Amino acid sequence: MELSPIVVFASALAPVVWMLAAALLAGVQRVSTAALWSAFSALSAASVGFALLPLLAPGSQELWPGVLQVSVLGSVIALLVQGLGTVIGAFSARYLQGEAGQRRYVAALAMVLAAVHLLLLADHWLVLIGAWAGVGLALQGLLCFYPQRPFARLAAHKKLLADRLADALLLTAAALAWYEVGSGSFSALWAHIDQQGMSTALHISALSLVLAVALRTALLPVHGWLIQVMEAPTPVSALLHAGVVNLGGFVLIRFAPLLEQSGPARALLLALGLATAVLAGMVMLTRISIKVRLAWSTVAQMGFMVVECALGLYTLAALHLIGHSLYKAHAFLAASEVVRDTRLRALHVPPAGLSPSALGLVLAPALAMLVVLGVQWAFGHEPWPWWWSAVLGLAWAPLLWVRGAHAGLGSQVRRSAWGLLMVAGLAAAAWLAHALPLGLKDAPQHLLGWAVLASMVALYLFLAMLQRSPHALTRWRRWSYAGFYVDEFYTRAALRWWPGDWTTPALPELRPAPAARPMNTP
Repeated sequence: MELSPIVVFASALAPVVWMLAAALLAGVQRVSTAALWSAFSALSAASVGFALLPLLAPGSQELWPGVLQVSVLGSVIALLVQGLGTVIGAFSARYLQGEAGQRRYVAALAMVLAAVHLLLLADHWLVLIGAWAGVGLALQGLLCFYPQRPFARLAAHKKLLADRLADALLLTAAALAWYEVGSGSFSALWAHIDQQGMSTALHISALSLVLAVALRTALLPVHGWLIQVMEAPTPVSALLHAGVVNLGGFVLIRFAPLLEQSGPARALLLALGLATAVLAGMVMLTRISIKVRLAWSTVAQMGFMVVECALGLYTLAALHLIGHSLYKAHAFLAASEVVRDTRLRALHVPPAGLSPSALGLVLAPALAMLVVLGVQWAFGHEPWPWWWSAVLGLAWAPLLWVRGAHAGLGSQVRRSAWGLLMVAGLAAAAWLAHALPLGLKDAPQHLLGWAVLASMVALYLFLAMLQRSPHALTRWRRWSYAGFYVDEFYTRAALRWWPGDWTTPALPELRPAPAARPMNTP
C-alpha cells in the first residue's frame, strides 16, 4: 500500500504532538480530573491508530533527511508503546481515584510517551540524546509520585545519577562520531563505516554508547533503582518495566552497523549482559515477593536482550523486546490478582511433593534441545545458529521437570508430554516470528556464542542444585538473596559522590498549643 510522504510524516509525528497536547491540558485548572483522564484516553487511543499507518508503507522512509526516519521496527515498537500507554492510562485512572497530584501524573505520563515516540524516530545524535534525556526527566515525576516514601526518592535519585552519566557518555559518543564523519546523522555514519571502516575515534564512540545503554537499561552494577522503584504506583512500574527500560535494546539494534565493526564494544556488551543475566537470574530464584521477583526478572531479561544484540541476533532481540513488553505489562497490572490466586492455591492445593529426580534434571535440557532442533528441521530453515538452540533448550528445560516422584507413571508421562508440547510450541512461535518483515539483518558471532552457552550451563546447574539440595547452597542462597551486595556498593558510591536529598521530607513544624486561660474565680 502506497502512502504519500505527507501522510507518513503526519501519522508518525501525531502521537508526539497529541501527547504533548495532553501534557499541556493537564495544566488547565478549569478541566476536571475526570475530563482530563477522558481526554488523555481519547488522544492516546487515536495515537494508536495513527501509529499503525506507517506500517502500511513498505520499508524505511525519511521524514526529515538526516534527522527523523520511520523504520519498520520503530513503527512496531511505537504501536506497542502507545497501546501499552493507553491501557496503563485507563488502569491509572481507576488506580489513582481520590489521590492528589493526578494532574501532575497525567502530564508526566504524556511527556514520557511523547519522548519515547520521538526517540523511535531519531536519525540524528542530538534527537536521540534529547529524546532519551526527556524520557528520564519526565519519568522522575512518576517515580516520586509518593514523595513521602524514602525508597521511592532514593530510587529516583540513583536513576537520575545513572541518567546523567549516560547523557555524558552519549555526548562523548556523538562528539567523536560527529568529528570523524562530519555529520551527526546516523545515515551518514553508516555510509562512512561502509566506505572507510572503523577508526580509533569510532571504536571509542561505540564503547561509550555501550556504557550509556548499560546505564539506561539497568544492567549490573546500576540495577538497584529498577528494584527499588517498586515504591512507585503499580502502573508506573508497568510502564517502566514494559516500555521505558526496553529502549536500550532498540538503540542497540539501531546501531547494529557500528557495533558489528567494533569488537571491543561487542565484547564489553557481552560481558555486561552475561553478568547481569546470570546474577539476576540467580537472585530471582531466591526471592518470594511477586513484584520483587518481577523486577529481578526484568533485570535478567535485559541482560539476555543485550547478549542477543552482542551476538548479532537482532531479530531475536527485537522479538524478545516485544514479548517482554507485553508480558511485563500484564504481569504488573495483574499483580494483585496473582497474589490473591497464590494465597488461595496455597490454601486449597496440596504441595508439589518431591523435587525432580537427578535423571530428570539431566535429561530435560537434552530433550529440550532435541525438540528445538527438531522444529528447525521440520520447517526447513535455521533462523538462529545451532548453539542458540542449545541456549534455548537450557532456558526451557525446567518446563520438562516432573515434580512429585511419588506420582504414578501415567501422571509423570502426561506431565512430560505436556512440557514437550510447550517447548515445541515456543520454538515454533519463535521460528514463525522470525518470518515477520522487521527489516533486520542478523550477523551471528559464533565465537562469542560459546561463552553464552557456558554461562547458561552454569545458571542451569545452579537452578538444578537448588531443586535437588537447597540446603547444600545455604551460603550461596544468602548471597543471592542479598543480590550479591552489588547494589550496596553502587548506592554508597552514589550517595558519596552525589548526595542529593532523597530522604523523607520533613513534616511541618508543630507549634505548641496556646496555654489555656485560667478560669476567673469569683
